[in-house]
Amino acid sequence: MSYINQQSTREPSAVTPLAPSPAAQPTSGPLTREELQLAARNHSMPLEALRREVTPPGLHYVLTHFDIPDLDGSSWHLRIGGAVERALELGMAALRRDPAITVPVTLECAGNGRSLLEPRPPSQPWVLEAVGTAHWTGVPLAYLLGKAGVLPDAVEVVFTGADAGVQGGVPQSYARSLPIREALRPDVVLAYKMNGADLPPQHGYPLRLVVPGWYGMASVKWLESTEVVKAPFAGYQQAVAYRYQSSADDGGSPVSRIRVRSLMVPPGVPDFFTRERFLRAGPVMLEGRAWSGEGAVTAVEVGIDGTWLPAHLDKPAGGYAWRRWSLPWVANPGEHVLSCRATDITGAAQPLEQNWNFQGMGNNVVQRVLVTVE
Repeated sequence: MSYINQQSTREPSAVTPLAPSPAAQPTSGPLTREELQLAARNHSMPLEALRREVTPPGLHYVLTHFDIPDLDGSSWHLRIGGAVERALELGMAALRRDPAITVPVTLECAGNGRSLLEPRPPSQPWVLEAVGTAHWTGVPLAYLLGKAGVLPDAVEVVFTGADAGVQGGVPQSYARSLPIREALRPDVVLAYKMNGADLPPQHGYPLRLVVPGWYGMASVKWLESTEVVKAPFAGYQQAVAYRYQSSADDGGSPVSRIRVRSLMVPPGVPDFFTRERFLRAGPVMLEGRAWSGEGAVTAVEVGIDGTWLPAHLDKPAGGYAWRRWSLPWVANPGEHVLSCRATDITGAAQPLEQNWNFQGMGNNVVQRVLVTVE
């Protein structure tokens, strides 16, 4: 079986399946064997890690579509071509000599919250924890595109990773594109370090793209080529996957920026199997993090049994990094429902009910934590 490098042509590539492959239909049944297999391969960030401003690589969420490539950084090269004045091919040593920036960025999977939807779209069954914040160090993409010289009629930049497989019956290398205006933002980085150390294999070694403010699917890992194109890219991960659809027949709209969200560190201690929370009566500091791809988080409200109270907001670590919130609570004996709801600078607030869609994307419904106070 040959794999289609959907970034190898300067015109949009067609999505041609091997054979008809009907989309898995949403279900109200138990998790399937395939979903459990995906859940075992990928991992989420434990919610107690929300106490940390920066997420260690081993706690940061990971989603790998295919296999993790085994790449040798000493022989690896990045190709930059397409609609440019001069094509470039750069090894890691050359990239490390270029000007570098470090940006704190909260990345979240677009499918975070999918398993909470009813009916459930079958795929990676995230609950709420597909998120993490890291300091990414590397070369600004705009700097390299400036060296290559983007032609005036260019419309997008296509990024192709070394990970290959089949999805929806389509053989492919994982590839995504960004509009030129997004690719030329000064904070979009080709990163070779995570939290000051070389990228771990699962996070894209030796080089990955990091697009602040966008869901994680845009931050292509194990980057091999970057091609400037004159027409919109139509690869599978762009034209079929990562779209807001009402049904399988709906062409939908593309997923892009992260919807506003907040999460709470579950207070107390958990039951091993059910994760039900238990805590002692008395003063408790409720805390968590909030973020949005559209800009600053301006408010977080904490719900205690349906009554909403304003939380205190700390200063954010960066323009696209999460922001700590906190609220003191005197816990009375009994069962309680705790929740949190963020609002961003655009006025968007988290919904109280799910935003259902066929692929299970962007479900930023408020978190609810059940606690028993003893």
